[in-house]
Amino acid sequence: VLNFFYQPPPKSLSISLTASPLTAATMATFTHQTTQTHFLSRLPLRAKPRAFASRVKMSLQESAPSLAVVGVTGAVGQEFLSVLSDRDFPYSSVKMLASKRSAGKRVAFDGRDYTVEELTAESFDGVDIALFSAGGSISKEFGPPAAEKGTIVVDNSSAFRMVEGVPLVIPEVNPEAMKGIKVGMGKGALIANPNCSTIICLMAVTPLHHHSKVKRMVVSTYQAASGAGAAAMEELVQQTREVLEGKPPTCNIFGQQYAFNLFSHNAPILDNGYNEEEMKLVKETRKIWNDTEVKVTATCIRVPVMRAHAESVNLQFESPLDENTAREILKKAPGVYIIDDRASNTFPTPLDVSNKDDVAVGRIRRDVSQDGNFGLDIFVCGDQIRKGAALNAVQIAEMLL
Repeated sequence: VLNFFYQPPPKSLSISLTASPLTAATMATFTHQTTQTHFLSRLPLRAKPRAFASRVKMSLQESAPSLAVVGVTGAVGQEFLSVLSDRDFPYSSVKMLASKRSAGKRVAFDGRDYTVEELTAESFDGVDIALFSAGGSISKEFGPPAAEKGTIVVDNSSAFRMVEGVPLVIPEVNPEAMKGIKVGMGKGALIANPNCSTIICLMAVTPLHHHSKVKRMVVSTYQAASGAGAAAMEELVQQTREVLEGKPPTCNIFGQQYAFNLFSHNAPILDNGYNEEEMKLVKETRKIWNDTEVKVTATCIRVPVMRAHAESVNLQFESPLDENTAREILKKAPGVYIIDDRASNTFPTPLDVSNKDDVAVGRIRRDVSQDGNFGLDIFVCGDQIRKGAALNAVQIAEMLL
């Protein structure tokens, strides 16, 4: 199939707040190219337009691994398909799996229509790689049996992240964690995708950590609606319309007004006063870096942004690292780019990275509260659905080939 694509130069930003809300029927008809996770993704971004190009799709190959996408009708499941297509991931066949209520729906992928099948214990017969994004309970029920059948499961939930022996992987950061796991070896496995905030943070911090070991990291996150799924994104649009019209906002997802507001992340609060999202950042960083001594603390906040998370990160190092050296390190880091123009006060924003693979870093500056060059502050933005979930999982799958 010969694909041609062209993206015109960005036009001025214009959002209609009087448009009708998305209905369930409309949501069910979306494909991976017009998925519910993308209903705001067509907004112009501050980026260069793609030039006219053509390429031949070679992803469907008889000798390639067989795939299954679990939770395919959800936000991340749809993004899985988008990323697989964008990266020409090789596959011989693909199963579209979801809950019983979604079975029978049609999903478009790589120019073909597929029927969504109900997820069962038999779904993984003959499947080489399964991408899971259907929640922790589903992963716990179906992930281990799938691995026992010889399927390599890449799981996007928190079900296995802290399980000893299960690799927790960011391909640019710790690819060695999944050494020895490959398609064709006749063995299944479980591989965990880290939490979105952890991925976005460590993409920027790890290159600095490799140069001058991090002793302590303080993270404040500003997390978008996309992290809570398509329903939260839709409710943010609905609430914005309602508030501007002087109506009481509909608060089904978070139980409080989200539009023109921000609040502590909705994850459950633990006995130590941290919420689960914050402790994920703490524990996952230590596992990924294989360093139980590094000190990490986090405060996670929901902000009324549609897509892409932002994070303020304060770092304390064991050895000096000045801001100019840090900037040069980050320029060379894979999957990272710098937006750091002090003269024009231009730094990373969620719009810069929405629907983008790479993580943006800026506000790179010496921490003046620490003596010498032992501390830095940076600001990081990354697409929660893309690099924070689907892209990272597909990159893991590429390492299995």
